Amino acid sequence: MRSHSLVAALSLGSATLALRGQFPVNTADEIHVQPLDTVNLNVPPYSSSTEQWRFEEGPPENATGNLIFDTVHSLLQHWPNTRYRNGHNIVPGVIPTGTLLYHGTGRNTIPSEPDWTATDPEHSIHFARGSDGNGWHLTLAATRPLKVLYFDGSSAAKISEGTMDTQDIIAWEEVQPERHFDERRRIKDLCRWGKEFGIDGFARMEMDFEIMLCDFTAGVEVVSFLHVRLLPKDENPHLLRFPSPSHLPSPPPSDSDFRIRAFEDMHSGSLQNRQAGIRAFEVMHSGSWHNRYPGDSRIVLDLTGLVSLYDIALAPSLVPVRAGLERWDHRVFGISSNDISKVMRKLTEVISRPHTVNSGIDWKTLIHVIVDRYADRLELMEYLLNFTSSDSQEVLQRAKLTQTQLRVMLTPYLLDSVVVPSAGASGVDALQWASPIFRLCATTHTSVIINQIPFMTPSEHLLLKAVEETTREICRVTTEMWAVGVMSGLDALFPVELNREPDVTQIMNDWKQDIQKLMSWLDWSIWIKCRPGCGPEEMCYLPTWPQNFPRSKRPTTSSFMGPAEYHGYFRRRLSY
Repeated sequence: MRSHSLVAALSLGSATLALRGQFPVNTADEIHVQPLDTVNLNVPPYSSSTEQWRFEEGPPENATGNLIFDTVHSLLQHWPNTRYRNGHNIVPGVIPTGTLLYHGTGRNTIPSEPDWTATDPEHSIHFARGSDGNGWHLTLAATRPLKVLYFDGSSAAKISEGTMDTQDIIAWEEVQPERHFDERRRIKDLCRWGKEFGIDGFARMEMDFEIMLCDFTAGVEVVSFLHVRLLPKDENPHLLRFPSPSHLPSPPPSDSDFRIRAFEDMHSGSLQNRQAGIRAFEVMHSGSWHNRYPGDSRIVLDLTGLVSLYDIALAPSLVPVRAGLERWDHRVFGISSNDISKVMRKLTEVISRPHTVNSGIDWKTLIHVIVDRYADRLELMEYLLNFTSSDSQEVLQRAKLTQTQLRVMLTPYLLDSVVVPSAGASGVDALQWASPIFRLCATTHTSVIINQIPFMTPSEHLLLKAVEETTREICRVTTEMWAVGVMSGLDALFPVELNREPDVTQIMNDWKQDIQKLMSWLDWSIWIKCRPGCGPEEMCYLPTWPQNFPRSKRPTTSSFMGPAEYHGYFRRRLSY
């Protein structure tokens, strides 16, 4: 009864899921979106009104709409941007008036040139270390909206494997991996470029979020500049071990050990090192506050100016660079000089245009509504289908339960006028009677906003196409699964007379492959979590630079004891 057989993808248990393809996403004004008109249920299955809603037509091999959708959904969230460290988006934004920024230093001097500030004091205090082991901590407040550019991914991680590619394009007009530690030159060159456009700073992420602030006298005022105590008096400050930009801890000896020097220091060694370990933990702790939506909300992004390097119309030279690679290995290195010029032209247009020129659509909310609607339900489907039994009645009951959940997901689109054909129907078009339901499901979120296309920026065209591609595939797969269940007599709301008993075990196996492939294609980081969840004295984390960073391995989730007692060891390592 199935129109095609789906190939099983990697299990969701893995922290790094299957490769996503890359397919051109139109951003030009000629984008064509067919509006949802009245559905005629009496037309034959080969009618032109249903041809584009055929269940056998999945996303093209090189699609990137799912990648754009997921990276936009993940903006400013620590968890997904740690999981996929190499960012592909550059997004303009502002830091609102009154927002506090923090800077730690060993000198009683406010910086007179570009320097780094943190959005949380737990991060900046880590760098407040003077000759006596204590240091100075500066708190600033924005006196006006500060204009910033945000680089997604772990864009402050000082490694050569791709985290800084998008910054290099702006600072030096080429990717220079060998200069991943050239931070002082990087911040100066970025700020020099941004001065023409009134950019006050650049937002990045490592263990927590930071702002590369270009001028400590423009748009900010001093709230306090305090000499803070970090060590007991008479302690030797030179015994402290801080992971600093100039002296980083060695990578762990193996991926299976995951020993973190700072966490070891929490419960062993000198008092100085225990204090250092506590502060290192607190940096990661503060970063975890922004793990999930809305992320760090003190940076307000303008998605109508999104510049994505997953946009093939903008950077076609990256298509062969990504070919055959897992998403973890996607990066911007290898982009052509011509495409860099196009990226810079678009970025210049984005940050120079009036912010009032857009459709007014809240893209961030729209994308999160879609994820909220489907994430838990797809995860439940995956759980229900992870089932085996030699008892045919148990399998049948589980199949009916799965069918019910599919119907629940599609309830808003189950037209009363839909006519289910006889169970004897077969062939590739046997399920086309359900195409109006597929179409309603896929277009509900965009059928009205397409009226705003004349007012959309090119970035909004990109977002619209990403939403359309993502919802189409979700609805294609789930509607087909539901329709197969109906034709197999598993749905009490849509009864059919069967000529023979269906192969329920095969249906369940096909469904399992369908849902795994869909969730692997979507690749939402919300499904990556510690199982079971952590207790009050535990934190679930992904290894992140510079603490416990896997240089050649994919990140897996772990949980360790903290912060109440600072035990400083892993409760256990949870691998997916």
